[in-house]
Amino acid sequence: MRNNALACLNRQIVAAITRRALHNTYSLGIVPSRSFSTRFSSVHGEKPSAEYAKLRKESLESEFGNALTSRSKSLSMYYSFGPFLALYRAAYISYEVFKLTLGHFFIHDIKKRSAKFCDTLIRLGPFYIKLGQALSTRPDILPSVYRNELAKLQDQIPPFSTKVAIRSIESQLGASISEIFADISPEPVAAASLGQVYKAHLHTGELVAVKVQRPGMSLSLTLDALLFNMIGGQLKRFAKARKDIIVAVNETVRHMFEEIDYILEGQNAERFASLYGFHVSQQEDAYPKERWVKVPKIYWNYTRKAVLTMEWLDGIKLNNDAALKAASLNRKELIDKGLYCSLMQLLEVGFFHADPHPGNLVATKDGTLAYFDFGMMGDIPRHYRVGLIQVLVHFVNRDSLGLANDFLSLGFLPEGVDMQLVSDALKASFGDGTRQSQDFQAIMNQLYDVMYEFNFSLPPDYALVIRALGSLEGTAKTLDPEFKVVESAYPFVIGRLLMDPSPDMRKILRELLIRNDGSVRWNRLERLVAAISEQSSNKSGKDDDDAKKPSSSPLEGNSFDMHAVVAATEDLLKFILSDKAFRVRLFIIRDILKVADIFLQDQVTSCMFDENLEPRFTVESEGHATLKRVVDGLLYFWQAVKLAPDAWTAMIIRMALNPEIHRFYFDIVSALFLHFNRRIPDTLWVCVSRFLHKLVKSKQL
Repeated sequence: MRNNALACLNRQIVAAITRRALHNTYSLGIVPSRSFSTRFSSVHGEKPSAEYAKLRKESLESEFGNALTSRSKSLSMYYSFGPFLALYRAAYISYEVFKLTLGHFFIHDIKKRSAKFCDTLIRLGPFYIKLGQALSTRPDILPSVYRNELAKLQDQIPPFSTKVAIRSIESQLGASISEIFADISPEPVAAASLGQVYKAHLHTGELVAVKVQRPGMSLSLTLDALLFNMIGGQLKRFAKARKDIIVAVNETVRHMFEEIDYILEGQNAERFASLYGFHVSQQEDAYPKERWVKVPKIYWNYTRKAVLTMEWLDGIKLNNDAALKAASLNRKELIDKGLYCSLMQLLEVGFFHADPHPGNLVATKDGTLAYFDFGMMGDIPRHYRVGLIQVLVHFVNRDSLGLANDFLSLGFLPEGVDMQLVSDALKASFGDGTRQSQDFQAIMNQLYDVMYEFNFSLPPDYALVIRALGSLEGTAKTLDPEFKVVESAYPFVIGRLLMDPSPDMRKILRELLIRNDGSVRWNRLERLVAAISEQSSNKSGKDDDDAKKPSSSPLEGNSFDMHAVVAATEDLLKFILSDKAFRVRLFIIRDILKVADIFLQDQVTSCMFDENLEPRFTVESEGHATLKRVVDGLLYFWQAVKLAPDAWTAMIIRMALNPEIHRFYFDIVSALFLHFNRRIPDTLWVCVSRFLHKLVKSKQL
């Protein structure tokens, strides 16, 4: 009954404020006649456009296709391969494909089919092994059974002869092996599908790793890529691919040719080191002179297109539990370092390592992380980096319509699709949220299952992003089986939103705190203010010497720039005072009335007449929880203010001089007056009734 009355009164207050706005008397600055027009309406702005994603996708797919076309023109099939070699290779591939097709009619178990498919790729050689590894991360092409089988596919090619490797090194570097190296290991220390690695010493004494490419790899990959067009359709039919597999091959081909260009790999390594080495970076104040990401030095005098000589780094594989314990390395710190570096790559800079599996990411004895193999790298534009953050925020908010719009703007969904249908399907997949997974792969599989019916496809940029995040999660889970990428990345994302003053990031921050209908997520705001205020308690609880020590973990506690926090707060307040945030102000007024109502009835009247001076509600009551949240929020905010009082004071003065804030104050006061003009007489009669009841009871005693 009380709730109905309050709701009715709220409607009256809103109507009164709206009428006053329409008559331009202490106006809120906007006519709200269309604010609640449709369920697609949002206080944050219009729906996104997919035009950028479409142009980006067409550009990259053309680039991927040209990677093969240009090589086929420069390398004549007849003169480079010889007609007999080409015919032999085509016949061998056709024979393997024929066996697959034949087995398709006799093997009905899809798991056995997927295993057969994987074995065939191994027999066909390096091109098909690399292709299988790439397809294992493409849920828009292959079903999950095939992807799970291909995920087990490692570089299962036996090493080639050391004599052949030495001849290749001598041919590339133009000198005998004894003139180049003081010594070299008699056998490779590691072998992969495209090359193998030897351990050697330079004559200057430095220990190096020498990566040698398999002879004829460029010609072999080109030949296989050209011939693939002949049998791609058959593979698609056997594997039950969901879209044209040739398009994915064009993408994979470009990365393959990048991987066999060791000069490009060396350049990638140096660029990666300059960006993420952190010996000179924006993080210097937080982690002074702390370098916990290491990249091997490239020896350019001994590097050519098919030979790469780099610094030898001793490392411990992250799945080697015994070695990590022996070195006394902290697992959580290693995970934090790897996650922080990956998030910097994907969300901050855009240049990222696309395959951080346990073979390419190891721990050194001093606790740093060493990255290897920079052949497969990604470089995504800012639009997609912002899109990643937006997807994460909308997923955490369970904003199905926002998530659907993200998929459209990023190119996951074709134009013309019914966004309400997509939104409803995503909302159904969320359920009640109690069993929502925080595993990246599980989340992506959940989203893929929903989007299959809408003919979705992965944009070329995101194919590598998803591969990188999947590899990161798999590597981290070797250290901590309970590791959750999404949950662990969330604090970094919040810090990124607060630090970046660009309009698109500010919009995402608003979406995090304010729903599309204009209501405020107070619990989310409270947690954010609490996280910011924790810096004060953390710093005050440390000795001066401890405070000067750099943290060995980049995610150990949240580190916010308070000036950036103040700027973000001011931008948020300006948005709330703007014309398009009329609904937000109405919801804020409504919430203020609720809190005031709780305080009046459950605090003032109870404490006035309760003998024990205790509120009559229990700790579990909704009113107490709301009031406690308000008090805690104010305390958290005060802790944050003490971190940078000058910045906060200056911001408060600027906002106090804003005419819009005066109008909003007047609206709040007007709403409180209208509300309590009716509530106070009722409360007064209740107080009198309780007083008389208590008086009669005392006389009876």
